[in-house]
Amino acid sequence: QVPLVESGGGLVQAGDSLRLSCAASGRTFNSAAVGWFRQAPGKEREFVTAIRTGPGRTVYADSVKGRFTIIRDSAANMVYLQMTPLKPEDTAVYYCAASSRSYSFDYAYTKDASYDYWGQGTQVTVSS
Repeated sequence: QVPLVESGGGLVQAGDSLRLSCAASGRTFNSAAVGWFRQAPGKEREFVTAIRTGPGRTVYADSVKGRFTIIRDSAANMVYLQMTPLKPEDTAVYYCAASSRSYSFDYAYTKDASYDYWGQGTQVTVSS
């Protein structure tokens, strides 16, 4: 197991910024990719962004492209999600996930079934 721990969520206003952190507790991020997903009340969990830990390629959902940035700090064994500007529709529980599987196509990491390990989630609430 590679326990993942998210932090950094909170209550902010529209237009504000937040940076979420994902730590691999006690282990190096020895995985093929790390992704962020989110789940809003009454909705299915959806893909936000992912980074392939080898080549460093990233993929983003259209809804966050240009506003969110995924950052990997190998030395600190952390992955971050920088979010700005936030919108009310970004309100959700955000989950960090790690995949041990190497896929040929980046698109594979937009699917939650591609991930083996999940964090407990951190709440982000954006008021209008």
